[in-house]
Amino acid sequence: MLPFGYWLEQQQWVPVVHVHREVPELDREDPFAGAGELKRFAPYAQGGNGCHTTFSLGDMFTREPLRLARHAPWPMHWNLSDYIEENRNEFLSQIPAFSQETALGNVSEEHLQDLGRILTSMDAREHGVTLGISCEACHLGSRRHAENPTRLPGFSPRSPHLRAETGGREISSGRNHTNLNWACGRCHAGARSEFAAGMGTWNSIEYTDATRGACYSQLKCVDCHDPHKTIGPRWTRTRTQDESVCLKCHREFGSPDVRKLHTHHQAGSPGDGCLECHMPRINEGLQDVVRTLSIFSPTHGEILEASHPNACNLCHVQETIDWTVDWLQRWYDVDEGRLGLDRGYTDRTKSGGEGWLTSDNEAVRLVGADAVMRQRAGWSLEFLVASLDDEFLVNRQFAARGLEKMLALDLAELGYRFYGSRPERTRGLKRVRELVLGSGSVVAGASGR
Repeated sequence: MLPFGYWLEQQQWVPVVHVHREVPELDREDPFAGAGELKRFAPYAQGGNGCHTTFSLGDMFTREPLRLARHAPWPMHWNLSDYIEENRNEFLSQIPAFSQETALGNVSEEHLQDLGRILTSMDAREHGVTLGISCEACHLGSRRHAENPTRLPGFSPRSPHLRAETGGREISSGRNHTNLNWACGRCHAGARSEFAAGMGTWNSIEYTDATRGACYSQLKCVDCHDPHKTIGPRWTRTRTQDESVCLKCHREFGSPDVRKLHTHHQAGSPGDGCLECHMPRINEGLQDVVRTLSIFSPTHGEILEASHPNACNLCHVQETIDWTVDWLQRWYDVDEGRLGLDRGYTDRTKSGGEGWLTSDNEAVRLVGADAVMRQRAGWSLEFLVASLDDEFLVNRQFAARGLEKMLALDLAELGYRFYGSRPERTRGLKRVRELVLGSGSVVAGASGR
């Protein structure tokens, strides 16, 4: 993968993030160095094409069994040797010192490691079903369907090389809850840095996040997401459409009066919505902070204790954690005495927004900056300008884009680019501070917290 990616909205090449573990600026490799000088380089065939192109499920079982098994509906056993001998025999000849006699005898650990490296670096141009995501990624058996349209593709895998432990239950190949969600979970799964409630701080493991929250014993990914349409740069479904999915189960909240007794917010206000409280915007997307797929309660104790972004203060950024817990106690019987707030808050007089903006956790800082910009909190400008010099590149990127939208600025015209080195940013930051903050160190209106 290149050290740069093309940012469609901005129409420019910018350094990529999250190809490797994100590190502070001084530990990050210079993306402007020549490719041959980079210490870490991720070949696309190994790090990207498993999800971003379509391979047969047999190849996926062979290449990435752990990821596919993470959310598999049953324990499964894959006959690797027979599959390779029958379908990918050409790879055996690429293993040094490997012969047919070796294959029939004892295979060494070294042979297996060599084979593993070969399998994980399969070139999609040669071995993939298609480049990009196509029917076979979800609908299995598409070749047979193309040859005979009356043979419909299924959603559960079938192969003489596969054994599933189903406890005697028959496996359906239809559009049931299990099959549809696993189709998504085969790719949208993995591990990320996490907030205190267990959800990932950044995107692409949506199904893993979903399983860590509530509702997915009944909810299907396709209830909200049409897999045959791209989302585009913005979520286009209306609040009513989104909440209609929630109300299929939580029917009692279809009544505005009953809902108000639950939310304690005026009908139609953001605080009266299902998603603002139970799926808040705390996940770093490609260019926006988006909703977490972990459905959880605003009363989640670990989130509150850790000073990680909570649903209440994402709207009420100017209020303190004590203010938040006081209202949660009145409305939902949260026991403040059982919360270890002192572990996460050195100064409980700070507003929630300020606490996040000055957090030691880079993911918390990123979400905090997004929250105060969404609320157009004038008092936060001094902290937001400081975010333009954050030690993490992605934090600077999100802060820069948000400030430009919030204040109708063009930071490049002021000489600032988020991917510049610290010395390169200094002059531009000076001009930004002078324009946004004036000669004083605190922006006017900061006292209006």
